[in-house]
Amino acid sequence: MWLRTRNDLTFDFAVPTPLILMLRPHSGSDQWIAREEYRLEPHVPACEFTDTYGNLCQRLTAPPGQFAISTIAEVKVADAVAQAPGAPFVDIEQLPDNVLIYLLPSRFCESDRFGEMAAEITAGHALGYDQVAAIAGWLRERIRYVPGTSDIPISAVDVNLRQVGVCRDLSHLGIALCRGLSIPARLVVGYLHELEPMDMHAWFEAYVGGRWYTFDATQAELGGGYVAIGYGRDAADVAIFNQFGPPANETSQQITVERFD
Repeated sequence: MWLRTRNDLTFDFAVPTPLILMLRPHSGSDQWIAREEYRLEPHVPACEFTDTYGNLCQRLTAPPGQFAISTIAEVKVADAVAQAPGAPFVDIEQLPDNVLIYLLPSRFCESDRFGEMAAEITAGHALGYDQVAAIAGWLRERIRYVPGTSDIPISAVDVNLRQVGVCRDLSHLGIALCRGLSIPARLVVGYLHELEPMDMHAWFEAYVGGRWYTFDATQAELGGGYVAIGYGRDAADVAIFNQFGPPANETSQQITVERFD
């Protein structure tokens, strides 16, 4: 399917403010970027770099006063998410070098505290994809997905205690449980067609059967319509913007994702 995504960000800064943005999706095995627009108002010099995880990031300094960022992308994505029940666990010694980092505990995914719990949740399931599917199913049943309940990232430990969270929070717990089983897992941030309410979305991927597979505990069924912008160990790596200095007087964001022929 073809999707057109739009992200409009507006700020009101009191002083010149350095920003690092992550707003450009890039083409890969699961998506093709056919057209993009990236507008800054007022226009300021900006430069782009690729971070440790392969994400396209932009650096600039916003001037005092109103500052607006608008991005549009036309993206070809699969009509359905790839699924592979029975895909095997990959032995650690066979993992690609760039996947190994996603085995380790991180700021919001304390996987070293979830090994026993993960083993209990996945007992009786085949090693690999089926274990991750069991974790995603457990999250849907046990952790309430309530948009707006968490303004800042919280860790997997806190999500498990609260038993409620936003998409990012459920993904953090899912990642920690996967890593607790020595299954590499990473956070993805982007857009989802027909998400309700429409906003930025987060889900997680697990590396089994020799590739990454998508899991989303907030959705009853895995359909198509996912557009990835950033990948990382957890939310600390995939913020769509980081600002440095005094907080903005005002920040607003509007997201639209529409299908077109």
